[in-house]
Amino acid sequence: VQLQASGGGLVQAGGSLRVSCAASGRTGSSYAMGWFRQAPGKEREFVAAIGWRSEITHYADPVKGRFTISRDGARNTVYLQMNSLKPEDTAVYYCAFDPASRVGVYRELYRYWGQGTLVTVSS
Repeated sequence: VQLQASGGGLVQAGGSLRVSCAASGRTGSSYAMGWFRQAPGKEREFVAAIGWRSEITHYADPVKGRFTISRDGARNTVYLQMNSLKPEDTAVYYCAFDPASRVGVYRELYRYWGQGTLVTVSS
């Protein structure tokens, strides 16, 4: 499985941005996908995850109410819509793939990772 993330960029505080992640290869039909982020000098942290039928989603507390994860099953693509962005949201955002569809918050549950896309929020 290969993951290609895109959509990062520079945005002012209060603005919005959407990042995408396309999965290719032998994905199967039931899998979970997640987003994590890593700011300079910090550990990679969970942001959001979604189940294969989109019936289950999880969000980290700092992004609840501001970020929305969604997926297009036909395109094997997951999106992260980020609204009301804050400077502390600045990080490299990584998408991740769990073939066991556990919709988990722990990095160890995800077998495949994208290359990351940088999101910078200016104050």
